[in-house]
Amino acid sequence: MKFYSVTDPEFKAYGKVLEGYDTAELLEAMEKIALPEEGTAYEPGIESLEKCRVFLQFRDRAYGGMPIQLGMCWGHNTKLNCLEYHRDSEVNIGTGDFVLLLAKQEEILDGTLDTACVKAFRVPKGVPVEVYATSLHYAPCQVTGDGFRVAVGLPRGTNTLKPDYAPQNEEDRWMTARNKWLLAHPESNEAKSGAHVGLKGVNIDIAK
Repeated sequence: MKFYSVTDPEFKAYGKVLEGYDTAELLEAMEKIALPEEGTAYEPGIESLEKCRVFLQFRDRAYGGMPIQLGMCWGHNTKLNCLEYHRDSEVNIGTGDFVLLLAKQEEILDGTLDTACVKAFRVPKGVPVEVYATSLHYAPCQVTGDGFRVAVGLPRGTNTLKPDYAPQNEEDRWMTARNKWLLAHPESNEAKSGAHVGLKGVNIDIAK
């Protein structure tokens, strides 16, 4: 698999680097949160991160004044496992370099996406990136054995309790949380827990 940088032209179809944000205080707050011994953890909103000055800057500038949350995904991961999307962009910032595995919504055919469509993008430490709503993504991948910590900015309420409704179309069956539609690889724990199996091909592992 070829690895790109978020500064390469290939990233323009998936997102963009956000400029003019001082993330130093946020990185310091993130580092205070211990890594799990294995696997990953995720919290939609974390008070210590939302107290950082850059939170209001993301709210007012990156999201145009809309209510947002700032949480974190952190732990140990090198595999694709799933891809998800939201109706809104997501902002990511890492305490170290990390890799995003991305694809496009339009590459989903009949409820399935071939993992051969997935591209890998390396994000430098402390650099905020916007991942567009049309970009499929999931848990970040670490680039060292020390794991990763990546802040996740989203509209408030995203990734919380799934709304209660009777599915009326195919996409309705992919929703696993509020504002979260997910395609799982058959090897993933999410698929074993009942998530829609919508990925075919190799379950990409960047460690290989």
